[in-house]
Amino acid sequence: MDIAQVAKEVHIASRSAKVGVLGNVSGYDNLKLHPMIESVHKDGSVIFNDGSVVLADVILHCTWYAPIYLTPILQGSQCKYHFPFLDTNGIVTVEDNCVGPLYKHTFPPALAPWLSFVGLPLMGIGFILYEFQSKWIAGVLSGRIGLPSEEEMMRDIEALYLLLEASGTPKRYTHGIGHCRMEYMDWFAGECGIPGIEEWRKEIYYATKKNYIVRPHAFRDEWEDEDLALKAHEDFTKCRSNGVDRTCIS
Repeated sequence: MDIAQVAKEVHIASRSAKVGVLGNVSGYDNLKLHPMIESVHKDGSVIFNDGSVVLADVILHCTWYAPIYLTPILQGSQCKYHFPFLDTNGIVTVEDNCVGPLYKHTFPPALAPWLSFVGLPLMGIGFILYEFQSKWIAGVLSGRIGLPSEEEMMRDIEALYLLLEASGTPKRYTHGIGHCRMEYMDWFAGECGIPGIEEWRKEIYYATKKNYIVRPHAFRDEWEDEDLALKAHEDFTKCRSNGVDRTCIS
C-alpha cells in the first residue's frame, strides 16, 4: 500500500488470494491483486497463472507477510516455521507450515509438559498472547495447573484439524487464530486464574482495525475513538493507585 502512493502501478501476486477478490483493490486506482506468477521474461513482462500479463519495472520479493489488520489483499501470514535444532524422533513435525500435533498450539501431547512452544499462533495480539501463554506453561510446569490426558489433548487437536478442513482452511494456516484471537487469549487467562483482556483494549483493537481499512493512508493520524483512550487512561490510573500489575502494561 505504501508503494502504491509513489508508484504508477502496483501488482501483487498472492498465493492466498481468493478468486472473488482478484483485480482492482477497493480504494486504490493503481493497486491490483493477481494469482501467483507463472513466468517472467527478459522484456519485463510478467505472466500470472490466470493468463494476465503486465510489464514490470521492478519485481519486489516479499518473503514474509506481517499479520497486519487483514484486508482482502493479504489473507494470512507467510512466516515459515523451521526448527533444525529440535529432534523429537518424529513426534513433532512441520508439514506444510503446520507444527504438530500441538495442544492449543503449545504442548505436544506425547511430550507434555516438558516441551512447549511459545508464539506460534498467527494474527494474535503478540505481547499479550506471549505473556498469557508463558504464564500457562509456567503454571503447568509448577504443578499449579493440570493438563488433560494425552488422549484428551489429541482429541482436541483432531477436532481442530477437522474444523479447519471443513472450512476449507489450508493446512499452512493451522496456527492462524485471527477468527478467535480474543477467545484464545482469554482461555489462557482463565486457565491461569488471571483477568482476561480488558474490554477497552478489545474495543481499541477492533476500532483500529476498522480505521485501518477506512483510512489506510491516514489511520495513524486520524481516528474517532478518543473515548476508548480515556477508558484506557482511567484503567491505568486505577492500576497505579493499586500497584502495577499486568493490566498496566500496554
